[in-house]
Amino acid sequence: MTGGAALAAPPVHGHVDARFVISFLGRTAASFVVVVSVAVLLLIGLLPRTGWYRTMTVLTGSMRPTFAPGDVVVARQTHADSVQVGDVLVYRVPVGARQVESHRIVQILGRNPLVIRTKGDANQTADPWTAIVDDNRVWTVRGAVPWVGRAILWLRTPQLHAITTYLLPLLVAMLLLSAIWRRNDEPEPVLDLDVLHRR
Repeated sequence: MTGGAALAAPPVHGHVDARFVISFLGRTAASFVVVVSVAVLLLIGLLPRTGWYRTMTVLTGSMRPTFAPGDVVVARQTHADSVQVGDVLVYRVPVGARQVESHRIVQILGRNPLVIRTKGDANQTADPWTAIVDDNRVWTVRGAVPWVGRAILWLRTPQLHAITTYLLPLLVAMLLLSAIWRRNDEPEPVLDLDVLHRR
C-alpha cells in the first residue's frame, strides 16, 4: 500500500521465562522470611530485654481457654500491692522444679509479702501450694498471641534449628548474590554523542 501510513505490527507476546518466575518467587520468599525473622527477633528476643514487657511460650493447657499450648503470653510488670483476685500472675512455683507458672489468683492471703493461692482455668481445683512472692513488683499477663509459640517450639527442634541456622542464611546469601550478578550483567545505557551534537 503506497502513499499511506504503514499499519503497526501487533505486539508480540513472548512466553514467561520460568527462570524469572522462580527467581521472583525465591526473592519474595526470602524477603518474607527476613521480615518475619526480624519482627520475631525484635518483639520476642530484644524488646522484652528493655523490661517494658516479657513474653513466654505456653507449654501446657492448664489455662484453656484463656490461652493454650503454643500461644505466646505477654506480661507487664506491676506493683505487688495492686494485684487482685482474678489477675493471671507469672510466678515461680514453690515446689518441685520451681518452674515459672502463669495461673489465675483465686485467693490473696497476705500483702506484705504477697501470699496467694492460684488455679489454672482448665483445672477443677486450685493449685496444691501457697505461693509467697517476695518481690515488690510482679508480672501479670495482659494478653496472648495465638500460635506464635508453636512456630518457636517447632523451630527449636534439632532439624529445624539446623535449617534456620545454616541453610536459610545460605539461601538468602545466594539470592542476594544472584541479584547482584544479574544487575552487573545488564548492559549499561550507551550515550549517543551524535544526537547531542545535532541538538
